[in-house]
Amino acid sequence: SHAAQVQSRVKSIEKIERVEPPRRRQTIVFDFPPAPRCGEDVAKLKGVSKRYGSNVIYDGLDFQVSRRERWCVMGVNGAGKSTLLKLVAGADTPDDGSVTLGASVKLGYFAQHAMDLLDGEASIFETLEHHFPQAGQGSLRALAGCFGFSGDDVEKRCRVLSGGEKARLAMALMLYDPPNFLVLDEPTNHLDMATKEMLVKALSRFEGAMLFVSHDRHFLAALSNRVLELTPEGPHVYGGGYTEYVERTGQEAPGLHS
Repeated sequence: SHAAQVQSRVKSIEKIERVEPPRRRQTIVFDFPPAPRCGEDVAKLKGVSKRYGSNVIYDGLDFQVSRRERWCVMGVNGAGKSTLLKLVAGADTPDDGSVTLGASVKLGYFAQHAMDLLDGEASIFETLEHHFPQAGQGSLRALAGCFGFSGDDVEKRCRVLSGGEKARLAMALMLYDPPNFLVLDEPTNHLDMATKEMLVKALSRFEGAMLFVSHDRHFLAALSNRVLELTPEGPHVYGGGYTEYVERTGQEAPGLHS
C-alpha cells in the first residue's frame, strides 16, 4: 500500500547517516558609511624634523594632503614611512616643525600593530561595545556582520582570533564612526586574498583622502593617485598613482609582493 511504501522510505532515510552541510564561507562585504565632507586642506606638515637618537629621519620635511588625494608612501626600510603616518595620526610628535589637520577632518588610523592593542580576554562583541558604548546591540551586530563575524562568532575571545580576524576587527573599530581621512599602515598584511580584494573594492569607493604604506603591488596600483617617495636625498613627489610612477621611473617600490 501507499502508506507502507512511505513508511519504508522514511526508514531508509533514517538509516542514511546525517552529513552536516559544509559551512558556507562567510562573504565579507566592507561597507563604509559615507564620510562627512571636509575642507580642501586635509593635513599639512611644515618644517618637520624627527630623529631617534642619532638617527635623523626627517630634517625640515614639508608635505601636504588635500581632499580626495590618495597618497602611497614608499621608501626602503628605515626611510621613515611608518613614522610619517604616526606623525600625521598624532601617535608621535615631531622634534621640530608642525603637523596640522584641516577643518572638519576626521581621521581613522590603522597602525601596523593595531591588532596587538586588542584585549585578548574580551570577546569581539565586548570589544565593539567598549569602543562604542552608545551604539545599540543591533547596529554593533550589523557592524560585526559587515566584517565577517556573524552569529556566535561575535562571542569569540580576541586571543583565539587569527591574524586576519584581528585585522578585520581593528578595521571595524576604525570605520564604524566614518572618517574622511584614512591613514593605513600595511592594512593587508594579515588578510587572505578574498578579504584583501573586498577591502580594495571598498576603499576604491571611499570618498575621503588617504595616506598609506603597503608592500602589496595590487593595493598600491588600485588605490593611489599620488606617490611620496622618501629617499636619502629627501622626499620626491609624483602626481599620478603607483602605475604612473613605475612607468615614469622604470622601477618598482622596494620589498613588494603581489
